[in-house]
Amino acid sequence: MTLRALHRHSLQRTLLVVLAGGMLVVLGVELALAWRTAADAADAAYDRSLLGAIKSIDANISTASGGLGVELPYRMLEFFELTASGSVFFRVATEDGLVEIGDTGLPPPPRPLVTGQPQFNDTAYLDMPVRMGSYARALDRPLAGLPGTQRVVIQVAETRGSRAQFTGKLLRQALWRDLVLIAVALLLLIGAVRWAMRPLARLSQEVEARPPHDMTPVATAGIPADVRPLVAAINHHIDRNRRMVEARRRFIDDASHQLRTPLTTLGTQLAYAQRETDPALLRDALAAVKQQLDEAIRQTNQMLTLARADSMDLAREPLDLVAFAEELTRSWWREARERDIDLGLEAPPGPVIVSAHPDLLREAVANLLHNAIRYTPHSGHVTVRVSKAGGQAVLEVVDSGPGIPPAELSRAGERFFRASNASQPGSGLGLAIARSIAERHRGRLELDAAPGSSGLVARVVLPPAAAATAG
Repeated sequence: MTLRALHRHSLQRTLLVVLAGGMLVVLGVELALAWRTAADAADAAYDRSLLGAIKSIDANISTASGGLGVELPYRMLEFFELTASGSVFFRVATEDGLVEIGDTGLPPPPRPLVTGQPQFNDTAYLDMPVRMGSYARALDRPLAGLPGTQRVVIQVAETRGSRAQFTGKLLRQALWRDLVLIAVALLLLIGAVRWAMRPLARLSQEVEARPPHDMTPVATAGIPADVRPLVAAINHHIDRNRRMVEARRRFIDDASHQLRTPLTTLGTQLAYAQRETDPALLRDALAAVKQQLDEAIRQTNQMLTLARADSMDLAREPLDLVAFAEELTRSWWREARERDIDLGLEAPPGPVIVSAHPDLLREAVANLLHNAIRYTPHSGHVTVRVSKAGGQAVLEVVDSGPGIPPAELSRAGERFFRASNASQPGSGLGLAIARSIAERHRGRLELDAAPGSSGLVARVVLPPAAAATAG
């Protein structure tokens, strides 16, 4: 079973399997280290015994007769063999090998001997693994006929049976100790994991017990810190669904509220046109039907735009507000000329970069321009301004129309609200669309009276793009 496959199972099972496997790996490593430690401890203990045997043999070496002699009682060898729980071999020889006593087949030490310093190594003798100690010292008197200082080499080797038994005993003790510790650790781990998973089980029960219409955020009280990002993501998803549901409900309410009257009026006008026999009056009735139908189409499009602005995901991108305003202003020049309105643009020489959804922002400013041109009287003026203020980007539409009474400015931008001095038919959704789009861009819509004369200033304030700020 791979780690990827484990993710399909419960988190509790995944934790137990992974941690139990990790404990087994640690157990293997610990046993290897314990075996190495036990072997080193056995060698250290039994090497002292080998050194004692070497010292005992050394104490019984004699050169009084002119040759090399060793008085080694058999009881001493028997004692060494009992201690080693196996066979013991010894060799006493001059360094040049001319005189050898004991087991002459013992191999020489792997490294040169230092006088007075014992050397221990593992080797083989008579096809058996043995542990051998070697020791060299200078003879008190040279052997007969040999000049200069001479050294005698003493070697004692024993089979590894007792060492293996000692190491195995220590290893078995370590194994049982580790198995008990792992069993206790697993029991504690199981209890700890189950206890730690209780908040998740409680969270699952709370979510399952919710009624379908409950869109309130999931409470994070008592939730572990590691799970809070997941709960935050769930709350974000709930909030998006709530906004979509509310937008759908508002759209249905708005459609039923706003389209009922125009459709009823259309039915009445069509019934009147059907009864009319005078061609001139029939043309007038059809013209009224077309005007009412155009207004109904505009209201429907505005409601669709408002619903889209409330619910759609924004894919923002860097946008030069100066170039954007220039392009949008040019597209409205024809309609402004038809109404004899002076439409102009005031903008700084350099770019003003914001992070925006171009189509939605175009819809917002288009509604402001439509209202401004529609309510501004002939020979009036409408100005589009782009500027920076307080670290934010500002796009203003200033007109010389009747404006909005000061007492009603606070309500302007509400759905279906129309000022008391409104002289043109409409649905009261244009400013609501602009406000919703501005807020979706983390900005705001501000409405003020135009300075120095009648008119209205509709101001869209947007935060600058992060890239522009960094630049």
